[in-house]
Amino acid sequence: MADHDLTPDSAPPWDEPAFDREAPPERDENTADIFGEAPAPAAAPVAARPLPEPEAEEAGAAYTVLARKYRPRTFEDLIGQEAMVRTLANAFQTGRIAHAFMLTGVRGVGKTTTARLLARALNYESDTVHGPSVDLSTEGRHCRAIIEGRHMDVLELDAASRTKVDEMRELLDGVRYAPVEARYKVYIIDEVHMLSTAAFNALLKTLEEPPPHAKFIFATTEIRKVPVTILSRTQRFDLRRIEPDVLARHFDRISQREGAKIDPDALALIARAAEGSARDGLSLLDQAIVQTERGQTVTAAVVRDMLGLADRSQTIALFEQVMSGKPGEALTTFRQLWGFGADPVVVMLDLLDHCHAASVAKALGPEALSMPKEQAARLTSVGAQTSAGTMARLWQMLLKAHDEVRRAPDAMAAAEMAIIRLCYAADLPGPEDALKVLRDGGNPGGPGGGVAVGGGAAPGGAVSAAPRAMAAVGAAPAAPVLASFDDVLKLIAEKRDIGLRLDVEQFVRPISFRPGAITFEAAPGAPGNLAGRLVRALKEWTGQPWLIAAEGGGGAESLMERQKREEREALAAIKSDPFVASVLSAFPGTEIVEIRKVLAPEPAPIEPDEAED
Repeated sequence: MADHDLTPDSAPPWDEPAFDREAPPERDENTADIFGEAPAPAAAPVAARPLPEPEAEEAGAAYTVLARKYRPRTFEDLIGQEAMVRTLANAFQTGRIAHAFMLTGVRGVGKTTTARLLARALNYESDTVHGPSVDLSTEGRHCRAIIEGRHMDVLELDAASRTKVDEMRELLDGVRYAPVEARYKVYIIDEVHMLSTAAFNALLKTLEEPPPHAKFIFATTEIRKVPVTILSRTQRFDLRRIEPDVLARHFDRISQREGAKIDPDALALIARAAEGSARDGLSLLDQAIVQTERGQTVTAAVVRDMLGLADRSQTIALFEQVMSGKPGEALTTFRQLWGFGADPVVVMLDLLDHCHAASVAKALGPEALSMPKEQAARLTSVGAQTSAGTMARLWQMLLKAHDEVRRAPDAMAAAEMAIIRLCYAADLPGPEDALKVLRDGGNPGGPGGGVAVGGGAAPGGAVSAAPRAMAAVGAAPAAPVLASFDDVLKLIAEKRDIGLRLDVEQFVRPISFRPGAITFEAAPGAPGNLAGRLVRALKEWTGQPWLIAAEGGGGAESLMERQKREEREALAAIKSDPFVASVLSAFPGTEIVEIRKVLAPEPAPIEPDEAED
């Protein structure tokens, strides 16, 4: 059914056929409602009729998109808004009808449609019903004119085009006049948050003392931009996002009604991409139907390619490789996804989704995941082998990675760097686990060089390697043995790693040392990767496993701090010398800028003749 717009050339209401004459039907008897059921006679509810076979479009007729063709016609047709419908039904039944309604929610959940249905319900009148009613299964006297947008007492406005206060005053001038035909004069203002402050103030007075014959229905996607003075004078309804499984069933009925064959997995992808919006989902369904020839089945792969989504099984494999600390395999999988047209930002979102699913499965079991059993089992296995703290840290890293990929000039390069970072973090112990090993006096190394962390054992007795913030690496044949922290400093100097040497001398305040384990306090300004750099260097130079942890306090002086303290003490000792003090007193403003140690000259060799003398 095509919509009819009110234009200056349209016939005035008094030229319309009388209400007692036979009016044209609201829609063709073979046109389905939003749930896919055919409309029934006036005495029977719509849902009681079976689905008729769809008819082909007439040649040359303008195509009506699904979002308009299956727009709800009754309150029962609204999907996912049962709480609002129940509240309105009770209000109408008891006569406690508010004078102003505020409908809010994300795009496509049915705000404008609900406003039109509410206008019909307020002015509903039939041969047997003479009061407001939410039962719109039978078309009333005013329903046809309201649906077609030509009723004199129902004014539908777009606040985006009428933001000025003068336009609002002009509109409100007509509020004081009684309705011409219907019971109430209804004002529907869409996107009401677009009104200016002055326009809101002009509207406020009318909302404070509205005439009994006027009703206001506001709709907005930005409820926070509506002044609280307006909100406090309206009855607010928050239209909820529609759940993906509800949308998938709804789209399945419509696709059957349209004679299209779509796989359930493809419908699930469309419902997920709709993000709770029925209108957005119907637009995607419209696009999906034409992806194949008539009579062919639209598969999940076709829809995935249409939406630019990555293969879910492939992204789960990528997640598993990241959690296993395998950067080579993870990068190969990501590049395959990139080659198939997957968006790097979407891949990061999928990894976030998998991290959340693995955490939920760890707490509630695989039954809590709304996905195929095989995929749920894989994510449950990852969650079972990883600690809750590890999953929380991974979630934070993925959030940062998603933001980096979204902002980076080269999204693919940013995604690859993020994957490498995630894989590296998957091979490091968490701070609490590393410190626990140190405090318990355990060996941070051992066969294979792994560190046991409290994340649960993997199947077969293998200890899980969880994402961690410090470093522990595998054992290797012993090389130089470092017996003290000073030996570490000497080794760094011998290897001529200038950057590491400067950072260690300046920021490392040793707390404890034993072969294979160092605990230190980080001085202010220490780089965050200092522990990891030191571990990798010592592993390479000594061939032994090292566990290095930073604690909050209690460390001794760093080498640079010790040197500066010794210089201050030496300077103080020199200034206390009587001779130096007298010089400083005799020459005011004199400062000691440098202290040098002068080596005593070696005695000259004694000649033999001089020795005899």
